[in-house]
Amino acid sequence: LNAAPRRPPRQQIRFLPTPAPGGGGAVELVPTRVPVLADHPLVRGPRFKRLKVGAGHRLDVKSSGVFVLGVGHGNKLLTDLYNCHMTKVYTVGGRFGKATEDFSDTGKLVEKTTFDHITREKLERILAVIQGTNHKALLMYSNIDMKTQEAYELAVKGLIRPMEKSPPIITGVRCLQFALPEFQLEIHCLHETQQYLRKVVHEIGLELKSSAVCTRVRRTRDGVFTLDDALPRTQWDLRSIQDAIRNCRLRVETELERTLG
Repeated sequence: LNAAPRRPPRQQIRFLPTPAPGGGGAVELVPTRVPVLADHPLVRGPRFKRLKVGAGHRLDVKSSGVFVLGVGHGNKLLTDLYNCHMTKVYTVGGRFGKATEDFSDTGKLVEKTTFDHITREKLERILAVIQGTNHKALLMYSNIDMKTQEAYELAVKGLIRPMEKSPPIITGVRCLQFALPEFQLEIHCLHETQQYLRKVVHEIGLELKSSAVCTRVRRTRDGVFTLDDALPRTQWDLRSIQDAIRNCRLRVETELERTLG
């Protein structure tokens, strides 16, 4: 920010002594426009000395993907977006055949199991059960009478969600890839942690009479923000950040108006 072009310094009128036209050493005062020295960088110092940056839904060290930050006034918007309780989407990888203490493939090995009996159809049946169970929890924590017109209108707008803190809820899950022992899931969820998603992979392995570890957790969407909005490290500069804020502003305002009114 301090390296960005500054606005030109303010101007002020000063009466400066100037040789008179007639010569002879006479001097007259002439009004002249000069810059205000108090605006000079060497006088004022850096324009920005502190900049508040806030973090949205965090990612742990073993995860990757969309991580939303708020700059300046954007910190208040982060709070408003948090109160919207928007859905986040993850791509979660898993591997059948072993279990670890922390449910990740890099954790301490606990046991090894067979997995030849697992098929994609069996996996998808387990995913359907998970989604059905969590759908009931979603309706319970949304505190909405499903027989009312209000519930119908919220369902049409996709706004049935817990508007207060609740346990982690999976609103949707499907299998993207299946090639034993590897598999990959797409999980839509609320109020989750990345460790919770790793535990879900572990529990899927148990339900299939085997075991499983999580190989990757990647967040592909956080509310209105997607991977297309994310800036890689090579684009962490003022121009790219300004463009990203400008491009997302309308979507953020629309979502806040739609959800919080």
